[in-house]
Amino acid sequence: MGHRLSRIYTRTGDRGTTGLADGSRVDKDSARIQAMGDVDELNCCIAAVLGEEVDDPVRDCLTDVQHALFDVGGELAIPGASSVDERYVTALEVRLDAFNADLAPLKEFILPGGGGAAVAAHLARAVCRRAERRLVALSRLEEVNPQSLRYLNRLSDLLFVLARVLAVGGDGEVYWQPRRDR
Repeated sequence: MGHRLSRIYTRTGDRGTTGLADGSRVDKDSARIQAMGDVDELNCCIAAVLGEEVDDPVRDCLTDVQHALFDVGGELAIPGASSVDERYVTALEVRLDAFNADLAPLKEFILPGGGGAAVAAHLARAVCRRAERRLVALSRLEEVNPQSLRYLNRLSDLLFVLARVLAVGGDGEVYWQPRRDR
């Protein structure tokens, strides 16, 4: 393991900059730090799903996702680094297909709902989309691993499917009703 912090506060960020893992300093509101923050927030949202009652396949999948998100964050912390590869995306696709196989085809839009775990998965999906947008914005300014972008895109799809799976096992899916039908 790398360097460990012996104390939490360092005072080095008091002027609005933060250090990257390569030793460089950047503004705390830079595109890179914004992307890192959103990936971190997404990981916290995944933890919120895991804080609910979920079956082992979902728990195992999301635990792997948390580790992968740390890899994405690590890439962002070291400009030019690349550790996420095609295998990350393929692994998500395999799990996505497996979870989706037993779900009824969608005929209506689904509202976030369906019980605590499903709601947490919907929130994680929305935050994942934001993290993906931040990575796209960063990619317009600096080099970003395209596999990390693909990973976040596929992860939002997986989180949508998991929200459906968790709703079916929870309070049921909540379908959108157009105003004229209410």
